[in-house]
Amino acid sequence: MIAFLKRLFTSNTAEPDEMKYLIVGLGNIGAEYDNTRHNVGFEILDHLAELREATFKNDHLGAISEFKYKGRTFILLKPNTFMNLSGKSVRYWMQKHKIKIENLLVVLDDLNLPFNKMRMRTKGKDGGHNGLKDIDKILGQNNYARLRFGIGSEYSKGQQVDFVLGQWTIDEQTSMGPLKDKASNAILAYATIGANRAMSEFNK
Repeated sequence: MIAFLKRLFTSNTAEPDEMKYLIVGLGNIGAEYDNTRHNVGFEILDHLAELREATFKNDHLGAISEFKYKGRTFILLKPNTFMNLSGKSVRYWMQKHKIKIENLLVVLDDLNLPFNKMRMRTKGKDGGHNGLKDIDKILGQNNYARLRFGIGSEYSKGQQVDFVLGQWTIDEQTSMGPLKDKASNAILAYATIGANRAMSEFNK
């Protein structure tokens, strides 16, 4: 009887781990990085939190926001470790909330995709992205989902860093609203209808 009551109590108070998702937006902290292409992960999470009327608070190794949607708990993380050390923050919050690797989604910028395009994958190489590279190293694997947001590659030879850390053009800023809406919907779909269906719907 005691064992039965313990299971009943636990089932009513503890949320199953499979219903919790960690969504990580990659970027760099500091005003000088605001509105830059490399910080689009931060921008998208800010937009999603605003849509869900959630707010971020500074916590250990990052800013955290949380909301529930269709029975799932979304934990949004913006690491404050700077891009090249993102893995430390990701590992800490995965362990703290007991997030399974299949419930991790990382949102980042991608030079290899044109602006206006985004692509979700359930695993993959880092593609030269230092944030992903560090997460792969710290987690010891790359079998986690990522939503790549295309920033294009409209830069001259030797100007890649300046382009990535540069601010959006006026035309790009005009297009960002609908694109952030689409990215936010893709994140919600990932957790509610599954990665495969989300990829089919949003990788167009």
